[in-house]
This record gives sequence, C-alpha cells and structure tokens, in this order.
Amino acid sequence: MTPKRIGRITLEPGKCGGSPCIRGYRIRVSDILSLLGAGASHAEILEDYPFLEEKNIFAALEYAAAQTQHPIVIAA
Repeated sequence: MTPKRIGRITLEPGKCGGSPCIRGYRIRVSDILSLLGAGASHAEILEDYPFLEEKNIFAALEYAAAQTQHPIVIAA
C-alpha cells in the first residue's frame, strides 16, 4: 500500500455510517468500487463526480485490495 494514496481514505464514525470514504467527501470506497464493477470508466466517474481526482479512484482500489489481505484461520 502506498501511504500517500491510502491517506486519501478516512473512516469517521459520524460520516457515511463509519464506512471508508474519500477524505473530505461523502463518497464511500464501496460507491467507487460499485461504479467500476458496473463498467464505469475512470473518465466517467470523474465526469459524474468532478470533485474527485483519479488518485482517489486508485486509492479506493488500493484500499479494497488491502482489505483482502487478512489471515485465514482454519480449524483443525
């Protein structure tokens, strides 16, 4: 993870129900991921949300990827 990029993601209890958001905005990481999953391009997202930067999209992807890197415990 790039600390500089991940710093664009914040978790605040009173904002978006505590979901990870783009710093300073009420757009969740999951919102960006849903848009990408639905086939939206970076250009389309940036057009619809002009306050975002492409670095925010990459930060959301990097954050989501980091969330999948957790240990798996299997009972013996």
